[in-house]
Amino acid sequence: MDAITLLKSRNSASRLCAPGPDDAALAEIFAAASRAPDHGRLRPWRFLLVREESLVSLGNLFAEAAKQRDPQVSESDCQRFRQQPLRAPCIMVVIARIEDHPKIPLIEQRMSAACAAYGALLAAEALGYAGIWRTGINAFDATVNNGLGLADNEEVTGFLYVGTRDGQAKPLPVIAQSDFMKEWRK
Repeated sequence: MDAITLLKSRNSASRLCAPGPDDAALAEIFAAASRAPDHGRLRPWRFLLVREESLVSLGNLFAEAAKQRDPQVSESDCQRFRQQPLRAPCIMVVIARIEDHPKIPLIEQRMSAACAAYGALLAAEALGYAGIWRTGINAFDATVNNGLGLADNEEVTGFLYVGTRDGQAKPLPVIAQSDFMKEWRK
């Protein structure tokens, strides 16, 4: 698939199954992610790869975070949090590393991390996999951040669930360019 077709057809996949990307595919995915726009070459992002039994551990961390947020949380809600990471054979946790810099604003560093995440999703799709970028309450939870080993200057940009698409891709709506683009002339 050529690059323009990939960019125009990439589609989030909420239903994923095995196989997930192998080590060779992951190397390609991370190489593509590393080409995100990066003013000053700060590389203001990093990835944590969660696979196999670590998916269960991540689910347990999500459940523990729910208990910390609300000691009255139901066991069924805790179980739902435990199951979330099991929806894909691989999760890439994208982490923004934010540093004070005299020339590079914090928002630009966050956007670079977001571009790295998108680059990873595009590369996964180009290699025949599918994925979905999720955030939700766990992306912003101190218990989750501590459990993942984030430093004080780091934050979760998103959880990229990656695997093989289970079923057909959902149809993409046609978006008229005029809905979001207008030429500026002075």
